[in-house]
Amino acid sequence: MSGTAPLTRAKTSALVSSASRDARAIRSGAALRQALLALLGERSLDQITIRDICARAGVHYATFFRHYPTREALLNGIARDEIARLNALALGIRGDDNYKAAFLALCVYVDNHRALWSTLLNGGAGGTMREEWVRQSAHTAQMEPAIHSRLPTDLASICAATLIAETFAWWLAQPKSSYSVENVAGILDRLLTGSLFALE
Repeated sequence: MSGTAPLTRAKTSALVSSASRDARAIRSGAALRQALLALLGERSLDQITIRDICARAGVHYATFFRHYPTREALLNGIARDEIARLNALALGIRGDDNYKAAFLALCVYVDNHRALWSTLLNGGAGGTMREEWVRQSAHTAQMEPAIHSRLPTDLASICAATLIAETFAWWLAQPKSSYSVENVAGILDRLLTGSLFALE
């Protein structure tokens, strides 16, 4: 017999209760995120209250504050996660300054999540998204090897983030069939590689 004590009924019950609370917390967190995104498709952030978010999510008002202190914190979390996914995707592909493949991967990801990105960039969250994109890009620029640019690295990262965000916002505002992912990747390649990332 091992030296560990068997689980008592009370301990087992506590573990099950904890697991169900965790699952509930995950579900309510996801519902809050989806509710805010849906509402941002209808109006700007300053017109959305926490009660609106809770009503749309089907969760109690107090539940919101177990997850986030403010609606801005909820939006920032969504923005941070999505931009981090894009940055990781681009950095994983870029390798030896292979910007064209990175741009194509970004466009494919955004196109596959078109409704989400349309809401984030062209709905009521556009300002927050752009600020977070610039912030993360500046941070990434400090951590990664310097890019080949005619500009100082921090300025190049700000310009690149802004150009990519504005290009995606423009693209997502067009009818879906207007520009393919390859077209937009080519636009990004011409905008950025031809100017910011060109070797001196």
